[in-house]
Amino acid sequence: MPYLYRAPGPQKHLVPKDARITHSSGQSFEQLRQECVQKGILFEDPDFPANSSSLFYSERPQIPFVWKRPGEIVKNPEFILGGATRTDICQGELGDCWLLAAIASLTLNEKALARVVPQDQSFGPGYAGIFHFQFWQHSEWLDVVIDDRLPTFRDRLIFLYSADHSEFWSALLEKAYAKLNGSYEALKGGSTIEAMEDFTGGVAETFTTKEAPENFYEILEKALKRGSLVGCSIDSWVWAGREDLTYLMSPLNAAESEARTPFGLIKGHAYSVTGIDQVNFRGQKMELIRVRNPWGQVEWNGSWSDSSSEWRSVGPAEQKRLCHMALDDGEFWMAFRDFKAHFDKVEICNLTPDALEEDALHKWEVTVHQGSWVRGSTAGGCRNFLDTFWTNPQIKLSLTEKDEGQEDCTFLVALMQKDRRKLKRFGADMLTIGYAIYQFPTCVQIPKTNDEHLNKDFFRYHASQARSKTFINLREVSDRFKLPPGEYILIPSTFEPHQEADFCLRIFSEKKAITRNNPPSVDRMTGFNGPETSNTSGPVRTADPREEVNPQESQRPTPAGQETEEELQFRALFDQIAGEDMEVTAEELEYILNAVLQKKKDLKFKKLSLISCKNIISLMDTSGNGKLEFKEFKVFWDKLKKWTNLFHQFDTDKSGTMSSYELRTALKAAGFQLGCHLLQLIVLRYADEGLQLTFDDFLNCLVRLENASRVFQALSTKDKDEEFIHLNINEVCSKWDGTSPLCFGFGQFTCSVPQFPHLQRDQGLNLIPKVWFLKISCNLAIYCVGSSPMFSYVYLRSLDTL
Repeated sequence: MPYLYRAPGPQKHLVPKDARITHSSGQSFEQLRQECVQKGILFEDPDFPANSSSLFYSERPQIPFVWKRPGEIVKNPEFILGGATRTDICQGELGDCWLLAAIASLTLNEKALARVVPQDQSFGPGYAGIFHFQFWQHSEWLDVVIDDRLPTFRDRLIFLYSADHSEFWSALLEKAYAKLNGSYEALKGGSTIEAMEDFTGGVAETFTTKEAPENFYEILEKALKRGSLVGCSIDSWVWAGREDLTYLMSPLNAAESEARTPFGLIKGHAYSVTGIDQVNFRGQKMELIRVRNPWGQVEWNGSWSDSSSEWRSVGPAEQKRLCHMALDDGEFWMAFRDFKAHFDKVEICNLTPDALEEDALHKWEVTVHQGSWVRGSTAGGCRNFLDTFWTNPQIKLSLTEKDEGQEDCTFLVALMQKDRRKLKRFGADMLTIGYAIYQFPTCVQIPKTNDEHLNKDFFRYHASQARSKTFINLREVSDRFKLPPGEYILIPSTFEPHQEADFCLRIFSEKKAITRNNPPSVDRMTGFNGPETSNTSGPVRTADPREEVNPQESQRPTPAGQETEEELQFRALFDQIAGEDMEVTAEELEYILNAVLQKKKDLKFKKLSLISCKNIISLMDTSGNGKLEFKEFKVFWDKLKKWTNLFHQFDTDKSGTMSSYELRTALKAAGFQLGCHLLQLIVLRYADEGLQLTFDDFLNCLVRLENASRVFQALSTKDKDEEFIHLNINEVCSKWDGTSPLCFGFGQFTCSVPQFPHLQRDQGLNLIPKVWFLKISCNLAIYCVGSSPMFSYVYLRSLDTL
């Protein structure tokens, strides 16, 4: 699946003010509504049309659905009637009780409800058949616009409806959430906490009632007082536990799933916790909890149920205070001890991480990392898979300040896999995810720099300091930790390697904590500035300095009379290839390289193309004549031998190929330290289906990296220890012939004018116009998003076309 570029590294946790517009027109809700009012028409949403594609993706409707507006269903529709309350939510024919339980909890928090359900809309003056709702998605708020056509059968709503049939806010909210996730069918099955987080941007914590802490009643009481959203459920699945703390939710058979217990509770069904209180009962304080079934019916029938005898011992005033009524409305009280005995799981969505802590509220520091697990480069799996685990994204966490009066630092880590519900139509399921936290090694262990991607040897000999309680196939895994101040590495991963997904990692800390990608996202290429050391706990590998010498500065060949036997043999080889002009053309280079490399039995080698040989000449040609003279050819041949040795070094199984997971270390040994994103793109370009690279792929990759590095270093300037290329529009346009490839190097590209008019049409991932520059092609193309050329994404877009 495609992974669009997102800026790497930590992002500031945005306090929601203005939600981002998501409608394809680029217009806001108010702009769209005013346009409809002026034209005298009712809005019809082209992004979520009133047809079967918005309903289902894997089945056909069992009954003939008719899409109708509320005014076609009832005479006087109301958006909200008498306030939005939990009794406005009744489940229809869609298996989304988890969503409805979250909506019911949302109604208990007026501020959160007003954020999700804006109050600037109604069926009164200004009505134009358009409504909007706001949801939190991966650290930002989105404004989702819909029309008010709803699926019906015989003039009744098929899905969510209100107990008062003239009220429609809840049905429209469900439609907006269905649009956010692609269809109504995408809402089938889920966890209440998922929707709770989408309604608040809060932090999830899950409790198993059988293992709940002694103060569990106080925890729930405090959560509800703080406005946290609380849900509960009875398992309809068994824990498929493994010794490695991995759990899969395995459903029971259909007869057991959503089966009613003798006490009237439903297995595998999501409920809302709507209240908690104590009542005087026969001279003692009785702890009670109020729960709601989103069906709007089917209730608990044990002690303290609506019509149970216990209520006869409670006075009318106390019953009124507890809002006790004997109605089959889906809401009921039960003794807290019975709640713990009959329910298995409680999910709490805290608006801040300290909602369950002591009374004083704290200001939590929050950072967000967006990342991807990409097969072949950063999808390494858990620690069970040591050979690839180290290739996962690594986030460096610096805990600098202790908690007040404590020796440790408190922080909460929440790892979320993104858009899996939206991708259900393509067969995607929730992956089993988790994370581990390691203490970052000291400079003694890593001699050169702290900005290193820790490698396999480190994880072979070091245990984690903390980790998620389980690897589990839920959208988000979150846990609270206390660790001493220091430097740590946090590694998010799937349980199995080679599984692809985007993820959002949030880190909440009571005191200031510094987080960033490890290594930093800026790609470092030191091909002409000396060797890079690799970060191993064993022998340190370095790139031979001679390999990194710029051909222009290479030593002159040994005079003919002083040449060694090896040099004499090499000169004879050159004379044989070059012919009378004593220069090697691209065609001659293609012939000799293919002839030599195909004879090597320990290398898997297909064939170097003429284009590849032209790129090699572009790299080595210092005279600009498009050919290689003897000294240039000799420098390249030395490089080739060293690259061949490097390939052998990382061909660990001696198969003649290199695993893509070893590519990061191999490139680093060659002098290129790349960030995760660029590495992902290179692997996508060069690795085969088995995630292996042949030597010609490896050679092509190194040549392109060397070319890009040289061009960038020739054009770059330093600004606050970062390197940039600055060009004005005239410098670009003067070199562009409309057909040739653009050749900037790696780093960040900036432009001195706000827009490139001819570079603004690549929103659909199509290759944009390309440019020659300085007559050196490194086969790169700018990829534009809006008016910002995103250079680190550029590289792969062009490599894909070569």
